[in-house]
Amino acid sequence: MSVTTQVRTGGGGREAIARRLIKGSVKRSYAPVVDLDWEREPEPDRYFLPPSVLSLVGTDLWEQMDEAQRIELSRQEMANILSVGIWFENLLNRTLLARLMSADPASATTHYALTEMGDECRHMVMFGRAIEWAGARPFQMRRRERLAMAMLPQALRGSLLWVAALVGEEIFDALQREMLDDPQLQPLVARLMQVHVAEEARHIGFARDGIMRRKPVRRRWETFLAANGHAVAGVLFRNLFTNPAMYRRAGLDGRAAARAARTNPHFHDAQIRGFASLAAFLTEAGLMSRLSRYGWRRGGFL
Repeated sequence: MSVTTQVRTGGGGREAIARRLIKGSVKRSYAPVVDLDWEREPEPDRYFLPPSVLSLVGTDLWEQMDEAQRIELSRQEMANILSVGIWFENLLNRTLLARLMSADPASATTHYALTEMGDECRHMVMFGRAIEWAGARPFQMRRRERLAMAMLPQALRGSLLWVAALVGEEIFDALQREMLDDPQLQPLVARLMQVHVAEEARHIGFARDGIMRRKPVRRRWETFLAANGHAVAGVLFRNLFTNPAMYRRAGLDGRAAARAARTNPHFHDAQIRGFASLAAFLTEAGLMSRLSRYGWRRGGFL
């Protein structure tokens, strides 16, 4: 962000918030490589994600599975979600880094962006280690998805950047807050969620502040792009969260299981809970268009 833009959008206030978040990062940050007990083996009778958020809970397929199969499904769903988290945190880092090429290197906002990227790098390591620890394998993007991810850092600017950051962070954050105290959850996974929630709270606050500070000054075209650009996210996330490959790894018919999950009202309820806070914020910020509502509703998040 240029100095002129900082002044026009209340850069002083933004700088103060960035300095406060940097202080918060100093007081409460984690090193997952040492802060999580990677030597502790997974407990055979505990889930890697709570049953309440698994995509097949409540379906006929779920009723036909025994406890060991359900736990295996939770292992594969966790590996899938953490893989998606790695992709989006990678995208956010590359987008922020591209912006810093023209930013003031002495500003607090630049310093906090670098601090946030450091957090995200540690999160990617933590997610990768957790997949390995669970005895699972990461999921890979398809070629067209990799191409889109390569192009997006140049397209995400202004309010659209912060909307994309929130879409990639808040849904996961809301569900993690719901899950981390579940007694059926693997202790290491619960600790991972505690670390992630604590650090993502700062990132979400920074992104939300960025959106609200631009609200009085953003031009019509920026509002149009930011309000409509996330319309595809609902269907995208639905497809990512019901990846047929994870069902196949759990010993199920991948396509049949994905179809069951996508029409599962229990899974839709979990999606809606995860998106509720972000949906309310985007509406308040004037960035939830009719098209976006349609997209999120079609994906099962509204």
